Amino acid sequence: MTSTTPKTWFITGVSSGFGRALAQEALAAGHRVVGTLRNEAARAEFDALQPGRSFGRLLDVTHAVDVDRVVAEVEASVGPIDVLVNNAGYGHEGTVEESSLDELRQQFEVNVFGAVAMAKAVLPFMRARRRGRILNITSRGGIMTFPGLGYYHGSKFALEGISEALGKEVASFGIHVTAVEPGGFRTDWAGRSMVRAPQSIADYAPVMGPVRERRMARSGKQDGDPVKAAQAMIRITEVANPPAHLLLGPDAVKLVREKLGLLQEEIRTWEALSVSTDFSPAVA
Repeated sequence: MTSTTPKTWFITGVSSGFGRALAQEALAAGHRVVGTLRNEAARAEFDALQPGRSFGRLLDVTHAVDVDRVVAEVEASVGPIDVLVNNAGYGHEGTVEESSLDELRQQFEVNVFGAVAMAKAVLPFMRARRRGRILNITSRGGIMTFPGLGYYHGSKFALEGISEALGKEVASFGIHVTAVEPGGFRTDWAGRSMVRAPQSIADYAPVMGPVRERRMARSGKQDGDPVKAAQAMIRITEVANPPAHLLLGPDAVKLVREKLGLLQEEIRTWEALSVSTDFSPAVA
């Protein structure tokens, strides 16, 4: 069952990548879109995309007070927010040992705390209306891992867990939460949107050197089409029972299946030890 009634979307980070593609596709489908940006020129440009249906707002999602203020203002001036998309985020590349704790905190401030602040800001309105959709853009990297992306994976694993639990908490209110898990798409995630820690420990060079080179070489050449990803995200907002998790891209499906297979194998290998930890049954 689908519904094509025009909705009001609130998408964080619409300057490029998934955010821009999703905003454009939602507008093309007849929806209204509020998009967050980081400077006035970009805000004005977004306003001009579809006057009366595209609404730019200046917002840094790590400023929780501003998040609450902007959401309340949009509800009052644009209209009820039907769909929240937590898209704003970035990647941190670097081994755990070579990356600072401040870099870890900032990765979580944007990718986790910013997304949660947005969800908390819209939930009272959605809960009062007994309807709403929240899409949290996580990653295949919220389920499986690559070396050199530990901080990024940590943030996406965290958002995956929060999304799944939140979905169970709000389902009875008619609010659906989906973690969207893209694979490699032709965005600037591995380019402008990635922060790279310097390689400072020689022991890691054989691991990180080739990984970093391959990642940089693939940037802008990934197989995934952001427009098709946007269309898939729009589709799940139109079904009555959307998934709690949505993988996007054949590579994401393949790699996550491999991860789940390895996990099943590991559980089988160590099952006897795993189940040996209960109190022994009482002797009759």
